[in-house]
Amino acid sequence: MVSVEDQHQAHLRDAVALARDNVLGGGRPYGALIVRDGEVLSRAVNTIAITQDPTDHAEMVAIREVSRRLGRPKLDGCIVYASGRPCPMCHAAMRLAGIKQAYFAYSAEEGERHGLLGAGIYAELCQPLGDQPMRVEHHPVEVEDHPYVLWRDRQGASEKG
Repeated sequence: MVSVEDQHQAHLRDAVALARDNVLGGGRPYGALIVRDGEVLSRAVNTIAITQDPTDHAEMVAIREVSRRLGRPKLDGCIVYASGRPCPMCHAAMRLAGIKQAYFAYSAEEGERHGLLGAGIYAELCQPLGDQPMRVEHHPVEVEDHPYVLWRDRQGASEKG
């Protein structure tokens, strides 16, 4: 019988192999898998070099593929295996998708030592908004039909109906 740790290692090795092959093909060194109940639902690589879309990280590509395949945005019960530590965007996307487990082979600090965006972005995002290098400010807008209120009310109506 294969242990849980052996299963994790096998999936992580698969993600690393995807990352290696992506580099050899001209892409960035990131690969990811999404697994549910032992079945691999997606194997994906970072496709930024192809699409020029900065959000096409391996984890994001895999999440989009599995969400479309399953026909839903929630990926409860899925596990992500990534070659590198998921960046804050990918981490947040996994949380929004309801993913509760993720494993990665290489740290952000290790990536940074090799010229990749690394641990610094995590530290930046922990700073107060005014201290971050990207300007993000809150400017409230008053409107009659507040979109959040409309959404909340629609959710309540759909639960009753």
